[in-house]
Amino acid sequence: MATSRRVARVSEQIKREVSKMLLQDIKDDRVGAGMVSVTDVNVSGDLQHAKIFVSIYGTPEAKAETMAGLKAATGFVRSELGQRIRLRRTPEVIFLEDNSLERGDRILSLLNRISQERQTTEAEDENFDDVSS
Repeated sequence: MATSRRVARVSEQIKREVSKMLLQDIKDDRVGAGMVSVTDVNVSGDLQHAKIFVSIYGTPEAKAETMAGLKAATGFVRSELGQRIRLRRTPEVIFLEDNSLERGDRILSLLNRISQERQTTEAEDENFDDVSS
């Protein structure tokens, strides 16, 4: 089993290389349908599996199309990683969609709405107190 520092280094290297591949090497038009960026890579402790989290900007149809293109390019990505990174065995690659940015944006908008409602309620209460006095 690899040390946690080695796993972190391999994760970063895979993230860097896959990002380069998305920009330059993957020719599938479906991958270009939405703007894609690698947000994180989780590598198992034995360096046999790599989960690559990608953030896709676009419509739900473009996201689905992009994910289909990425799944189709999995073999190419794995073989390229094998050539670019010196490991005894190249990890199995799985692409997963990362929705954390969208969830974070939704939470922020909900918090802003709550804050605005609170300010409106406080202003109404102050007006009521002024009128009743």
